[in-house]
Amino acid sequence: MKNVTLKVEGMSCGHCVNSIEGAIKELGAKGHVDLANETVTVEFDETSITLEVVKEAIEEQGYTVVGFS
Repeated sequence: MKNVTLKVEGMSCGHCVNSIEGAIKELGAKGHVDLANETVTVEFDETSITLEVVKEAIEEQGYTVVGFS
């Protein structure tokens, strides 16, 4: 399993948390949104999901991924 923390802009409320965590869960990954730090920590299996797919799922919800670590 790989853990990545993404810097995401545009998150501000509980709806944002639910949208992003739900989209990540649909991929078969685990996600945790930190509104205060504007980050999303994602744990995923690199053999079945790529980081690019995770980023696309977040951006499809209307948010902007601006970096990762």
